[in-house]
Amino acid sequence: MRILTIAIVSLFLLAACDSGGTKVSYKVDPNNHEVKVKEVLQASAYTYLLVKENGDEYWIAVSRMEAAEGNVFHYNRSMEMKNFTSKDLSRTFDKVLFIDNLSNAPIPASSEEAAMTQQPHQNIKPVLEKKEVKVGQHEGTISIAELYNNRAKYENQVVKVVGEVTKFNTGIMKKNWAHIQDGTVSGENFDLTVTTLDVVPIGEVVIFEGKISLKKDFGAGYFYEVIMEDAKASRTSMH
Repeated sequence: MRILTIAIVSLFLLAACDSGGTKVSYKVDPNNHEVKVKEVLQASAYTYLLVKENGDEYWIAVSRMEAAEGNVFHYNRSMEMKNFTSKDLSRTFDKVLFIDNLSNAPIPASSEEAAMTQQPHQNIKPVLEKKEVKVGQHEGTISIAELYNNRAKYENQVVKVVGEVTKFNTGIMKKNWAHIQDGTVSGENFDLTVTTLDVVPIGEVVIFEGKISLKKDFGAGYFYEVIMEDAKASRTSMH
């Protein structure tokens, strides 16, 4: 009987842990934000949500997803873009927060630490899809095909590559990770992985300037034949 009582009390205490609203059975990240959707705008690459948090209303953007008014979501990482123009919506937002870890449940306290240490590669190398893009070259840039075709020539060199951002993840090993495509192909290679401290939304055409590394191995099966590291981004257009 005593054991049963202890078990019931323990379950009660676990259920009592929350993030200010949603009850969960684990410790919640202190940076967890709980928001309620007030309005949904769908674009080709993003879903824009007007959300309310503790009386404040603001816009967030996530990779395209299904959402409806009244949905409750959580996140703990965001990147703020001011005066951001969505060409799809023909609208400029005074401020919008781009979020890559929107969740239906509160963010666990250990999630960021796990992403940075125990599982540093969980979002770095997603399954890649070739996009129908055609990006013209700019002064001083080389194409992705040229880079792959002559990779030995560019090893340890700082180069410029222009392309459309097809994937973007933040806060992994203290860097942001972008995938760009320009429409050129070298064998099976059509995508370039870039690490950067800059923030670039998906769908935007940017010029990245950074050092090229070959045969970069991050462990756990995450190996890059060609990667651009510590790049700086300059924007050419907004989507």
